[in-house]
Amino acid sequence: MRRLPRSHYRFLLTLLALLSATTALAQTPSPTPAEAGASRPKIGLVLSGGGARGLAHIGVLRVLEEMQVPVDIIVGTSMGAVVGGAYASGRSVDELEALVKGANWNAILADRPARDRLSIRRREDDERLPSRIEFGFNLARGAMLPGGAAGNGQLEATLSSLLPATRTDDPLRKLPMPFRAVATDLLSGAMLDQADTPLFEALRASMAVPGVFAPLRVNGRPRVDGGLVRNLPIDLARQLGADIIIAVNVGTPLLEDREITSAVMVANQMLQILTEQNVQRSLRELRPRDIIIDPDLPGMGFMDFQRGEEAMATGRRAALAAGARLAALAAPADAARLQAQRLGSPEETHGPLPLGDLKFSGTRRVNPEALREELALTPGTPIGRSELARAAERLDGTGDFDRVEVDVDDRDGRRDVTFKLTEADWAPSRVRLGLELYSNFSDASSYSLVAMHVANWLNPWGAELRSVARIGSARGLNTEFYQPLGPGSRWFASAKLAYEAGANDVFYQGQRALRLSSSLTSAQLELGHRVAGLGDLRFGIGQLRASDEIVVPVIPGRGPQSQTYAQRYLELHTDTLDSLAFPSRGQWTTARIEWLRPRGEGRVINASLLGLAAFRLGDWAGQLYGEMAHAERGQARSLGGYLRLSGTPDASLTGENMVLARVVMARRIGQMPVGLGGAVRVGFSLETGAVGAGAGLKVGKLPQEGWKQAASGFLSVDTRFGPFFLALGSTRGGDTAAYLLLGPTW
Repeated sequence: MRRLPRSHYRFLLTLLALLSATTALAQTPSPTPAEAGASRPKIGLVLSGGGARGLAHIGVLRVLEEMQVPVDIIVGTSMGAVVGGAYASGRSVDELEALVKGANWNAILADRPARDRLSIRRREDDERLPSRIEFGFNLARGAMLPGGAAGNGQLEATLSSLLPATRTDDPLRKLPMPFRAVATDLLSGAMLDQADTPLFEALRASMAVPGVFAPLRVNGRPRVDGGLVRNLPIDLARQLGADIIIAVNVGTPLLEDREITSAVMVANQMLQILTEQNVQRSLRELRPRDIIIDPDLPGMGFMDFQRGEEAMATGRRAALAAGARLAALAAPADAARLQAQRLGSPEETHGPLPLGDLKFSGTRRVNPEALREELALTPGTPIGRSELARAAERLDGTGDFDRVEVDVDDRDGRRDVTFKLTEADWAPSRVRLGLELYSNFSDASSYSLVAMHVANWLNPWGAELRSVARIGSARGLNTEFYQPLGPGSRWFASAKLAYEAGANDVFYQGQRALRLSSSLTSAQLELGHRVAGLGDLRFGIGQLRASDEIVVPVIPGRGPQSQTYAQRYLELHTDTLDSLAFPSRGQWTTARIEWLRPRGEGRVINASLLGLAAFRLGDWAGQLYGEMAHAERGQARSLGGYLRLSGTPDASLTGENMVLARVVMARRIGQMPVGLGGAVRVGFSLETGAVGAGAGLKVGKLPQEGWKQAASGFLSVDTRFGPFFLALGSTRGGDTAAYLLLGPTW
C-alpha cells in the first residue's frame, strides 16, 4: 500500500481537529445575554405619570420580575416616579401591592387631616361653621389660598411610609440602581431630573399636580409635576445609558366634547393637552428594539384611586400581552444580580430609643417652646417611630404648617429628633365662608350667610382671636379672645362678647300662636383646662341681656320687653368625631349647668346634657344621640323639625323638661370628587322624644306622657359648604314633612 506523503498526514490531522471542534461547538448551548456579560444591552424602564392610572406600573413590575427581565435603569414622572422610586430604593412588588390595597385614599387625598386628628381649637371651628371654604387674608397681601385642593400632611406621611427610612434622604444618584424622577421648575418651566435631590423631596415634587397638590420648594424654587414637560421621559433614560427602552404609558386620555361641561373641565383639558403633546413627542423617539406597554384603563380617571387593584391587574395583563418581546430580553443571572443589588441588606430598624435632643426648625411665628410642651416628649424617655409619626400628625392638625417632616438620628444609643416645619403663609389670619339653608317645604324656611375669622399666635403663648358673623334669617356677631396661660399650657382664659337676633314662632298646644322677634347680648369671662385630645372644661361668669317683641299679631301698646341676668356656668365639652356631616367613629358630648339670677329675682338653674356616639357596622355607619334639658326660666330646648321628631312642625313642642333620643344609620353610595367634598350616603333615622313640666331634671321627673315616635329617610352629601341633606320625615300619628338642609343638623 502506497504511503501518503508526510504533508498529507498533517493536513488530515488538522481537518479532523477542525471537525471535532465544530462538533463540540454545535453541541454547546449559545451563551445567554446574562452569561455574555458586557454584551447584554442595558434596559431602561420608563414609567409615565397618570395619577391613579399609574398604579398599573406595579403590575408591569410584577411581570418583569416573573419573566426575569433585568432592569438597569428606571426613570419616572409623577405616579411613575413614586412607584419607580420606591422600587429603585429597595421596596418589593409585594410591599407596593400591599400599600395600594390597604391605603385609605379618601384620607390621603383629603384637603386636611382627618377631623379627629385636628387640634381641639380646629374642631371647634367646624362646630361653629362646618364649611370648608377657607383662605388666608391680610391687608398687605389680600386673599391667599392653600397651595392645592388636597392637603400635604397625610399625603407626605403615606409617601414616607412607602420609602425605606434609610433611603429617604439619599440623593437619587446614590440609590442602589440608577433612577431619576422628573419635575418641572415652576418659575422657568425647565425639566429637572433631580439627580442630586433627596429621594423623598424628588418624589413629592414630581407628583405635585398643579391645583391638586401644593408645589414643593427645593433650594428656594417651587417644583411641580414633571408631566408638564416630560410625562414619558424616554430621552432621559437614553442619556443614562439605556440601549433598549421598556416604556409604560398610562397617561389620562383627552376628554370628549360631551365631557367638557365646566370651566374646571376646560382647565383640566388644557393640562391634558400639554401632557399628551409631550408624550407624543417622546413616543416618536422609540426605536425598533424598544417596547411600549399601554395598559387599557377605560373610564379610569386621574383620581380614581379606589380602583387601584383593577389598575394593577390591568398593568399585569398589558405586560403579559408583550410577553414574547419581553422574553427575548430575559437574563436570569443578571436579573438576580440586579435584584440583590436593589434590595441590598434588610432595612435596619431600631425599637424605641431614649429621646436625646428635640429640635424644631423653620418656625417664625410659632413658638417652639409651646410645641415642645404640647407634644410632651420628655428627653430620656424611650420613643419609637410610631410615636414620632403621631407627634407629626398632632403638629399637622394645628393647621399652622404646610409641611411637617421628622428627621431622626440614632446614635450612641439615643434618638435625636428634629421636626422640620414649613409654616403656612395663609394660616395666621384665616377666613372661612359658609351658607346655611333650611326648609321644610311648608312654613319653616331660613337662610344665613356666615363668615368666621381666626387670627392665631398673637403672642408667644399662642393667643387666638376667633370671630363669627351671621346675616340672614338669624343675625349675630360673637368673638372670643383665647389665651393659654403659658407656652403650650393646657390651662387657658377667654373673654367672649356676643350678639344674636332673629325671629321665631311660639306654639301653644301644638298650634302656632305668635311670632316673636328676640335678641340676646352677652359678655363672659372663662377659666378652662384642655383635656388632651378630647375637649375642655370651662367655668365662666357673665352678664346677659335678653329682649323680645311680639311682631305677629300686633298688640297695641306692647313694646319690646327685656331682662338682665347675672350668669355663672360650668361646661364640659368633648369631641372626637371623625366628621360632622356624618360621623362613623368617635363621640361628642356637652354637659352644662348654668346658674342665672334675673335682676330683682331669685336664682334659677338651667341644665342640659347632649351626647352622640358614632359607630360602624359593616358597610353602614351609625350614630346614637341623646339629649336631656331642663330650664327653670323659660323653656328648654324645643322639639319638632328634622331629626328632632321629624315631621312634627319645627319647635312646636316646648316645656320646662325635654328628652330626645335617636339612632341614625347610613350607607355610603359614592364619593364627591377631590376638592368638592366627601361621602355620599343614603340612610334613615328612628327618633323618640317628649316634653313636659316638672320641678327638676331627674329620671323620675321625665315626662310620663306625650312621648312621640318619628322616622326619616335621607340622602346626605358631605360638601365643601357643609353637610347637605334631602330628607322625608314623619311622626307617628302626626304630620309628614320634606326637608332640605345645608349646614348643621344637631
